[in-house]
Amino acid sequence: MENNKKWNLRNIAAIAVTVAFFAFQMYIALIKQFPPMLQSPLHLIFALTLVYVYFPADYNYRKKIRKAAEAAGTAPDPAVMKKRAWTNWLDLPAFVGIGYMLWYVLTQNERLTDFVIGISDVYIMDYIGMVVTILLLLMAVYRTLGLTLAVFITVFIVYAWVSPYLPGIFYTKPKSSMLKFLNQFTAGMTMTESGVFGTPLFTSASTLFYFIVFGSFFSTIGGGQLLIDMGMKVSNKSSGGPAKAAVLSSGLMGMISGSAVANVATTGVMTIPMMKKIGYEPEEAGAVEAVASTGGQIMPPIMGVGAFIMAEMLGVNYMKIAVAAIIPAIAYYFAVFVLVDRVAAKRAANIDGTVDASIRVDRKILPRLYLLLPAVLLVVWIIRGASLMRAGMIGIFACIACNVINYFVNKEDFIDLKGLGACCIDGAKQAASIAIPTAACGIIINVVTGQTSLATNLSNLISALGTSNLFLALLIAMVGCMILGMALPTVAAYLVGVILFVPCIRPILLAGGMADFTSNLCANMFVFYYGIMAQITPPVCVASYTAAGIADANAMKTGLKGFTYAMVGFLVPFVFVYNPPILLEGTLVEIVIATAQLALGTYFLAVMVAGFFKCNMNKFERTLLFVAALCLIAPEMISSIIGAVLGIVILFLNMGRAKKTVAGGVSA
Repeated sequence: MENNKKWNLRNIAAIAVTVAFFAFQMYIALIKQFPPMLQSPLHLIFALTLVYVYFPADYNYRKKIRKAAEAAGTAPDPAVMKKRAWTNWLDLPAFVGIGYMLWYVLTQNERLTDFVIGISDVYIMDYIGMVVTILLLLMAVYRTLGLTLAVFITVFIVYAWVSPYLPGIFYTKPKSSMLKFLNQFTAGMTMTESGVFGTPLFTSASTLFYFIVFGSFFSTIGGGQLLIDMGMKVSNKSSGGPAKAAVLSSGLMGMISGSAVANVATTGVMTIPMMKKIGYEPEEAGAVEAVASTGGQIMPPIMGVGAFIMAEMLGVNYMKIAVAAIIPAIAYYFAVFVLVDRVAAKRAANIDGTVDASIRVDRKILPRLYLLLPAVLLVVWIIRGASLMRAGMIGIFACIACNVINYFVNKEDFIDLKGLGACCIDGAKQAASIAIPTAACGIIINVVTGQTSLATNLSNLISALGTSNLFLALLIAMVGCMILGMALPTVAAYLVGVILFVPCIRPILLAGGMADFTSNLCANMFVFYYGIMAQITPPVCVASYTAAGIADANAMKTGLKGFTYAMVGFLVPFVFVYNPPILLEGTLVEIVIATAQLALGTYFLAVMVAGFFKCNMNKFERTLLFVAALCLIAPEMISSIIGAVLGIVILFLNMGRAKKTVAGGVSA
């Protein structure tokens, strides 16, 4: 009984904090914004409170027990589930710490707003505030994202203190005294906009919250299901229909949600079983869905949450980022679409008999098209130059209006007040889960750029390679982003890449004659892409593991297969760095030529991965086709011509061999 009472109190607290969180966010959206050093801390305080309410001390233990029971096909033992319930009392100090943070922020706001590092005084209460904030943040990261990111951030904190004693690029000139460094560390972490409360967290408060809530509302009122049904309807009668449905549905859904795992969980439960039904291996079905869903984070107009932070860090309108991403995103999905089409053709040619590949879409699409209005209005307002906060609010209000229409014309999708409340809670919970790693990455940013000279040292090291070694610098950045990205959520992977590798790439691009903004855009998009691609890169590939669970497939094999299927995604960043017109940075003629080269190279690469054009391709043909694709990806015209001719010749030879095979079969 006591346990039930405790959980009831948590539920009440969750609802109360969610209401307060929404009230705060609506106030700054509809009435006025607060100064950054008040708005960002309050946003984080609400997020931390929700995390500690929803993820109590025994949360990970109970999660582990539930997974073990599911694997064994049994129900969790209630007695075992409650075994560590006593540890939830450890949350009391956390809530006291959050209370201290709130008091500190409200009473010291005027001083923090005018604080200047090295000039203003640092007091005991500031030290306490810094320690409490970092400890609460690290524990919240552990509870929501696991131990890896928490340890990763802790390593950077320790590095800030020991860097004067390390060799090579890790060395930082020591301060004159330990007290001076403590003051600098405290001020940089929690007393200015350069640490925890920096640009990433401010973006979470002023932009990401509204788009996350919009995505939750849009999906709940039936918009998400409509996009899935549209993708399935379009690909219904084509070869490999379910696989193409996965690509189209995940792409359409990704334009709104921008979450790879959410896309897999939403569309995969329908598309993966259908792919298996028409002959796809479980690992193949899971890989197709994971690759298609991951692409949603690079698909305009909304993309992944890291794109919003990129716009803030570049100081440009978000629409500039979204427009620049159009051609690479289309190339990515074009490659996946061609791949599944050729794999389907390969199966049809190699497997006797036909399998029913029809996809049932029971509900009519046309009467539900009004559900797309919120997404359309959101995009229109962004194009018109409205703030992202205002555009997100318009999208949310449009979702509510569409839900009212549902009551009269579409009862099946209508959500009552209780459902809308649940939607708000879900949106707030998702927003809190984004705010936590975003704020935590502020610690890494401040350590690398403010407390130590690591960013400068690393930049100087790579820049020393010279402008002729741009490829090597990009390769180092790619490997670094992907290794770090395996252990981090996308937004964190992007921020780490920006701090560690963008300063290394940009000087080389500038030395090569690239314009200032173009070099900045290319470098940021480069690390953004590889932070996303890490989500389907073994051994840690969350999107692939989620798809493997739905497909009942081997997780590692699914990850490796997805890595292969997404090969174009791994090459496109090199394309737009060497050929910026791909990002629409150039003349119309340059953009058209670059797009044509990318399209043809993408097609060759997808066919090569599938290993089938009109008939099975041997290793020699696939190798030459890969070489042709690389030649087209290179920016030089002569290499593009060679690649185009070589690839077309290979395809014609394969076509001729297929005709001979058919003729031989007929005559026989």
